[in-house]
Amino acid sequence: MSISEQWNDLFTANYGSPRLLLTEGKGLLVKDSNGREYRDFLGGIATNIVGHAHPKVIKAVEDQVRTLSHVSNLYAHPQVLELAKKLQSLVNDDSARVFFCNSGAEANEAAIKASRLTGKSRIVAFTNSFHGRTIGALSITGQPGKAAPFEPLLPGVKFLKYGDFKSLKRGITKRTAMVMIEPIQGEAGVLTLPKGFLKSVRERCDEVGALLAIDEVQTGMGRTGKWFGYQHEGIKPDIITLAKGLGGGLPLGAMIALGESAKLFTPGTHGSTFGGNPISVAASRAAISVIEDDQLLSKISAFGELIISTAQTFPKVKEVRGAGLLIGIEFIEPIGSEILAALEDRGFLVNSPNATTIRISPPLIASETDVNDFLVALRAILVGRL
Repeated sequence: MSISEQWNDLFTANYGSPRLLLTEGKGLLVKDSNGREYRDFLGGIATNIVGHAHPKVIKAVEDQVRTLSHVSNLYAHPQVLELAKKLQSLVNDDSARVFFCNSGAEANEAAIKASRLTGKSRIVAFTNSFHGRTIGALSITGQPGKAAPFEPLLPGVKFLKYGDFKSLKRGITKRTAMVMIEPIQGEAGVLTLPKGFLKSVRERCDEVGALLAIDEVQTGMGRTGKWFGYQHEGIKPDIITLAKGLGGGLPLGAMIALGESAKLFTPGTHGSTFGGNPISVAASRAAISVIEDDQLLSKISAFGELIISTAQTFPKVKEVRGAGLLIGIEFIEPIGSEILAALEDRGFLVNSPNATTIRISPPLIASETDVNDFLVALRAILVGRL
């Protein structure tokens, strides 16, 4: 039986049948069941932040499995204390308090629940946004095609146009509990904000007493060249949600509340059995140490600038967007799937979030050679279509 046939016989039809059966990975490389190698320029959708099978992550996980694998939320363990301290340091705010969970959707659900504890229930989100597939997270996701089959969703959610300064004053009011926004909309095709927009959102939230929550699930943990995407604008949010790269390849999410918002949760208001489990937390701490010890952030912004400036000159390319190693390349024709397949044939894995766009989010360990080789392959494909 083919991989596709086996898949269809075993799983619910949430996803399309996978193109490849991947069997192992190391660094930027993964190998399929036929022994063919690919450079992973998707990174598990921005998740394998330091690549596959990094020795430091392997050691941390192995040591933790041998020591203590799970304690629930009834007990503390050293790993979770140290990771919370680290996140507090990365957001540069001693008032920050951390809630650990298992995914980005769970982190955003926690943010929604925190906002309800303000005594207000209205939420402002943005068109084309993606915050997860659980009912609460889906309610604030600005993609009707994903949300419509599951209506009715949470009431009281208003969607403003992403990047529209004029909509902020009328859209964010004293009745707004929280504004949720992504610094870059990854699932929408890597859409970016105009400079100053996050600052304007912060100012409007301050004027009306609304919480500002930044969804850093894709942009966080150094992907844009800073630890968090909001740091490019020099603002401070009330809530930050994290997942994907946070776990170093293992399931881990977090909601970080700062300032007064850190006081919203009280015992019994929320919880997670597996959130902050020792194994995922050990992997996270190891991945963060790799990013710091190898000074990976020092090169990420330059790589993004290289990809954007170079790919923008290629035939068939309409626009290149993003920051650091989260880049969307939009074509003038609906050829996203075709380009994905052609890159796969040349040994690169990417994805196509919509018909006209491919997205790349490789591990931060990617080298300048990897980036240049990707650009050479993409150009050859596009020139060959002329």
